[in-house]
This record gives sequence, structure tokens and C-alpha cells, in this order.
Amino acid sequence: MILSRKFVSDYIDLDKDLSIEQIGEDMTSVGNEYDSAEPLIPCTNLIIGEVTECIDHPDSDHLHVCEVNIGKETLNIVCGAPNVRKGIKVIVALPGAKLPGGEIKKGSIRGVESNGMICAISELGLDHKFLEEKDIKGIHELDEDAPIGEDPIKYMELDDEVVDFELTANRGDELSMLGLAYELGAIYDKKVNVPKVSYKEIKDSVKDEFNIKIETPRCSLFLAKKVKNVTISESPKFIKNRLMACGIRPINNVVDISNYVMLEMGQPLHFYDADSLGDTLIVRDAKDEETLTTLDNIERTLTSDDIVIADKEKAVGLAGVMGGLSTEVEEDTKNILVESAIFDATSIRKTSKKVLRSEASIRFEKGLDPNRTYMAMERAVELLEKYANGEVCSDTVIYDKTEKNDKHIDITVDNINNVLGSNISKKDIINVFERLGFTVEDKKDNLSVTIPTRRLDINIKEDLIEEVGRIYGINNIEGKLPLLGIRRGSADMTTRGIRNKLVDLGFNETLTQIFIHPDEAHMYTNEEFDTVMLLDPLSVDKSAIRSSMLQSLMKIYNYNKSHNMYDISIFEMGKCFYKVDGEYKESYKLGILSTGNYFLELGNKKKIDFYILKGVVEELLDYLGFANRYSFVKDDSIPKEFHPGVSASININGKNVGVIGKLHPKVSKTDIYAVEINLDEVFALKVGKIKYKEFSRYPSIVKDIAFVVDDNITSKAVMDTIKKSSNKTLSDIELFDVYRGENVEDGKKSMAYKLTFMDPSKTLTEEEVMTEFNKIIDKVNNTYHSSIRNK
Repeated sequence: MILSRKFVSDYIDLDKDLSIEQIGEDMTSVGNEYDSAEPLIPCTNLIIGEVTECIDHPDSDHLHVCEVNIGKETLNIVCGAPNVRKGIKVIVALPGAKLPGGEIKKGSIRGVESNGMICAISELGLDHKFLEEKDIKGIHELDEDAPIGEDPIKYMELDDEVVDFELTANRGDELSMLGLAYELGAIYDKKVNVPKVSYKEIKDSVKDEFNIKIETPRCSLFLAKKVKNVTISESPKFIKNRLMACGIRPINNVVDISNYVMLEMGQPLHFYDADSLGDTLIVRDAKDEETLTTLDNIERTLTSDDIVIADKEKAVGLAGVMGGLSTEVEEDTKNILVESAIFDATSIRKTSKKVLRSEASIRFEKGLDPNRTYMAMERAVELLEKYANGEVCSDTVIYDKTEKNDKHIDITVDNINNVLGSNISKKDIINVFERLGFTVEDKKDNLSVTIPTRRLDINIKEDLIEEVGRIYGINNIEGKLPLLGIRRGSADMTTRGIRNKLVDLGFNETLTQIFIHPDEAHMYTNEEFDTVMLLDPLSVDKSAIRSSMLQSLMKIYNYNKSHNMYDISIFEMGKCFYKVDGEYKESYKLGILSTGNYFLELGNKKKIDFYILKGVVEELLDYLGFANRYSFVKDDSIPKEFHPGVSASININGKNVGVIGKLHPKVSKTDIYAVEINLDEVFALKVGKIKYKEFSRYPSIVKDIAFVVDDNITSKAVMDTIKKSSNKTLSDIELFDVYRGENVEDGKKSMAYKLTFMDPSKTLTEEEVMTEFNKIIDKVNNTYHSSIRNK
């Protein structure tokens, strides 16, 4: 929303010494950020001059040498405009003048001295869309009454200043000069002057000539008045200039009045050529495949999601977005029907996204004040009478299902101060509410606050507390330490510990978007669910929501690979989403992905494989308190995106909580290893107390053994057999090699283990260890018909 200083000053008396930059900063301090604050015409050192002599340049076929009287002196200026001639009043940029195109300097053009520049309007920074045809082709010609030697910007009444605000979504009331005036009034403690409307009505009643039918619940308020015998002409200069300051191109007095009132009141209006309309307007839902040619001369195909204004035969306007071409106000229009209405905000939003986001639709989308709808109608017919010589018909056709009573909220001083952490007095709080234009009744313990309907964003106590905080000033609230004792929270201690553990193990954390392509929604998971789709996606690639963390991590992998990064070890914890039987669900998951080299220590790296990543998961589960309670199981629950021979389910206490393994070659030709763990299921499991025991003071004895077994025998099965067949002196088992190839029969594999024997109460003898070692060998060989590998 663009604030015009001249425009808003009609409703509030701003101090003259208040700079436009300060206005922008003060508005920002209460929550209204701005992009720019500057003069409408950002130029200096301009003056009105008269061309007293104009001759052709002696060394050019298009340049002219002009003598220009600027009051105190006459300047020699070379000008190339085709319309420059003797006797016209012009805008002169003197040497040293700063224009959007640069600084003007004295110089010589093809041997002739030039002391300045005769300006076109476009050279002063005015947007091209505001220019007339003559201004596009040449310099700007001022009227004959332009005073020589004076400021041309003031003479043209373009000496305005503007601030371009980025308003928050809930402040639809500020999409008007009156709304901005109320905000400035609260900041500077100034009274807002609402325009007083006055016009005469003729005997003819609009109710005798026109009626409306509302056939959709998506229209809550519709007003119509008729103005006869209007004269279409150019708008007054002040209306044109204020429209241009706000970024709207002037067209004619009737159309400009519609836009002027919209900017002033925040209520979009529509003017129909009444003679092209008939005697009835119908507000209804559009029919599927119904067509309408809008004002931009484009035929639109509509759906039942759209709202249309129609006569008895066809649609004549797209409600809240754009009028129809068939009832456009033209130069020969005499009778006008004025519409002021409120339509369903959601419907307007959907339609405007398909067709066009206009100044009108933006305001409808954010909600409108029904009282302001009536005010805008009255203001529009007043201006049509005053500036278009219109005759206002008596009465108004009204359809109204809106609530127009002010809102009442009771609140206490303690409510406000407890939330803000402040000590603001009741007097100051009441002062804030009154500056905002609210009415306050002091009931000792309570403050009863009446909020006008223009503030649609205020509905609960917390909204009032926010108003006090921002208008009183956050900088004016004294910071203080909490009065209550505080202690370290535990809500995220576990997830923080997981994060720190994985970072210690050499992994980098990522933070990704949850949006994915719908084709990816069922990858890396075997669960049955419906994909969660966005209603209004930015693109097809981001139209679904992830169900697995690996969907996001693969995007990070592909990005790094495209930038020639091949050693990747990353993880992320986040929410995943899905829908089952129409019910939306979510789960908190951990995803880990690694490829290339894994860095063990400085100068020591190893190519990532299944066992390295398995060790990382073991470290993590041990840290979480699940030591000796988890296992890695090969079963049918492994998603098809994982290699079936190099992957396993992660099982804790007999419950599958995740998957680990190598991604299938169909997913990636590169060796990528990944893990996904459902942390919600892990956190739901009870963790036993961690037990500690003293390190043994006695030495251990290590024995290596390699068993040749059938290829379908898992290491876990062999390790379980080893554990069951040994006594307590076997303190550790580690698989350190799996081999298939020479010296091993087809269909078999060699698995080598390091067995560590230790007794915490004595030093074991070689005989004791060998007895236990041979017993383990016999048990494994008998169970799996294995043999010992000797080569």
C-alpha cells in the first residue's frame, strides 16, 4: 500500500517538519514495514522557463538551439525534442540538477554551449504508464499561466511524498488512506477527520427503476445507487495526482472517482453503464464453462467457484475482481449504476489467482468493514455529483446480511502487563486505546474496550495486548529479569543429544523443505497411506508433502553431486506427513545418508559401506540407552528403494523402528547408504537404567576365527549361537570380514570374527580360553554345517 502524504493529510494534520523518512520509520516501529520513502518526483534544481527563441542547430538535422527565459536570466540550451518551439512554457533542469538519469552539467553539444536541459515528464521519474502520448514523444509543455522562475513540481501539484508499505496480512484496514490516517493518529496522537458527505437527491428513485437478486450465500452485502446525466471528462488535477502517487493511472472523471474512493475508504466499487445493464442485477455462482469477456477484452472461462454479477441473460462482471466489457463506462455514458458490496474473501482469492490480482481483489481478500461499504457508496455519489455533474437518484437498493455492531472486549491492566512483562499504568493504557480510536469504559478492575468495525483484526484479549505493546512502544518497556526461578528444560534434550552425537560422528546436519514431487511421495517407505497434497502449490515439484526424510536428503545429495562434492555424510530430523482413512497424521523421523569416503580421523578415511553406517547406528542406539536391546533383521518390510541384499530393518525389543542399507542401483548407480528411524516409536519405548561396571584389571585374550557357511546364513544368527555356547568369559564379539571368492565354494561365504575373552576376577590361562574357544567352534559347525577357513 502506497501512502501519499498529500492524500492522507486530508484526514490528519501532520507536522510540516516531519520528514517522509521519519513517517516510514515511525510506522515501522509499530509493525508496518516500508520499502521506500521518497518524493513522488525525486528531482532537484528545476525551474519553469519560457522558450523565447528556437532555431535549428547549425551542425545537426534534429537538434535545436533555444533561448530560455527563467526569470532572472536567459539560458542557452540545446534541445532535441521535436515539439520544442518559441513561446511555450517548459520545465528546465539547471546545471547541478539531479534527475533519476543522473546530474545535469554545463556542456557543449556539437560546438554549441548548453546550460541545462529542457525536460520531458518521463525524465523526472514519473512512471511511463502515467504519460500522455505527447509526453512520450517530446518535452512537457506547461499551461500558459505557468509562472516563470517558479518550481514546476509545485505548479503541477506533484510536490507529493510517498511511502511504499509492506503491510501484514491481517491489516486490511490499512489498505486505505483513512486506515493509514488512523494508524498515524495513534502514533502522533492526532485526531482523524472523516470526510463529511453531502449531496442532493432528485425525485427519481432507484428502487422504481432497478432491483437486485442475491442467489448465492457468498455475497453478504450489496448496495446499489443510480446517478443520472453524468458528464465524462478529465478528472480534477488533485484526483489525478493522488491516483498517480498511489500507482493508479488516471482515465476519466468517473472511473477515477471509483478508484479514488477505493483508495480513500478501502472499499472497492464498480460503476456500470446503467443503460447497458437493464433493470435487474443478479449475484450468483458462475456456471461451469460459462464465459465472460472482462474489461481487458479477454474472454474468461469460469467455474462454479467464481461469483458473477449478471443481468437476466448473461454475466456482466466477475465479482470482486473485474467488470465485464458489455457494461463498461464509456465516453458517451450518461447514466451510472454504482455498486458497493462485500463478497466471500476466500472465493475472491481463488478467482483472482486464476484471472488477475487487482487492487479491488486484494481488498476483498482481506475482508471489508460493512460500515465502510455504506460510507464508500455515499462518498462516490457525492463526488459524481460534484465532479461529473451527476444527478443522484433517491433511495438505495440494499441487500444486507452483515453484522455492523462494534466489538466489546473486557480486559484488566494485569492481563496486559503480565503478558508484556511491563508495568504500564492504567492511564497510559487507556491513552493508547483512545489514540487508536477505541472507546474505553473504566470499571475499576476491568477496562471495557469498544473496537470499531474497521479493525477486523481485533477479536480477543491478546489482540488488544498487542495493540498496547506496539503503540506504547516496545522500546519503552523496561527489560527485567524473570521473578521466578528457572531451570534447564528437557523438552528437546534427547533430540539435541542425537544431533550432537551424529555431529561428533562426522555427519553434517541439513535443514530442508518438506515439499516434494507427488511421484516421490511413496519412495523409501512400504507404509500404506494417501499422499498429503498442497491446495495451492508453488509448482508441481513442490505440490506434495514428504512422508520420508530420505526424500529430502536425496535432494541435498543430488545438489552436492552436481557441484562435484562426492564425500557426503548428512542427517536431518523432521516431521513427515501422510493421510490414512481421511485422517491426517505425522511422525518425527531421523534420516541419515552417506556416500563416498567416511573420515575416521585427520588424514584417515575409508570408503563408506554398510558396516560403517551400522556402527554409527549402534553408537546412537547405545547412547539412547538401548544397548543389547536392538538388532538388525533381514525381512520383507524393507522398502524397494533399498538393495535387498545389503539392507536390514532396525529392531528394538522386537519392534521395527527403521531401516538401514544401501540404496538400490535403480535409485542411484553410486553406492549410497542410508538410514531412516521413526523417532516417535523409539521415544515411546522405555529405556532401562544404564548400568556401569568397573574395568577389569586383568588382561584379555583375543582369538580370530573364520567360518565358511552357506550364503543365506546371517552374521546375527552366527553371533547369537556364539553367545549361547560360551560362558561369561566371552566379553566381546566383532565381525571384521565377510569374504566371497577364491578358496570359498560358490554359494558360501566366509565370516571372520574377533572373539575377546576376559575374566574380571583373574588372569585367564591359554588352556581355559582354548577350551571355551573349541566349544564355540564345535557349536557353530554343528549348527550351520560350517567349516573353518584356513586360507
